[in-house]
Amino acid sequence: MRVVINSCFGGFGLSDAAFEELLNRKGVAWEKAKTKYELDAYYKAGHLEEEDHYLSYSQFTENRADPDLVAVVEQFGKDVNTPYSSIKIVDIPDDVNWYIHEYDGLEHVAEVHRTWN
Repeated sequence: MRVVINSCFGGFGLSDAAFEELLNRKGVAWEKAKTKYELDAYYKAGHLEEEDHYLSYSQFTENRADPDLVAVVEQFGKDVNTPYSSIKIVDIPDDVNWYIHEYDGLEHVAEVHRTWN
């Protein structure tokens, strides 16, 4: 199984071009607009600047083993990164029950195990 993680302090993030490609692969019609804070935001096509039609970045990157996300990372290489991310793909065995452990944006894949207190 291939899992996408951030390998530096700062936080998981995709470049605008990579995020746009991910939306395209998901078949999401989108529009990009400047917000009042001079930041770019993505909305469902036809519904610019309506908060309930805002495309949340996290909703498309929550599943880090998503084949579309993995494909975008492979396609863009280092151009997938933001100034605060260093995205990479980690290969893990298919039968592992895993989760992503994060500290201050730096991530690694860990195997789920049992603990008792």
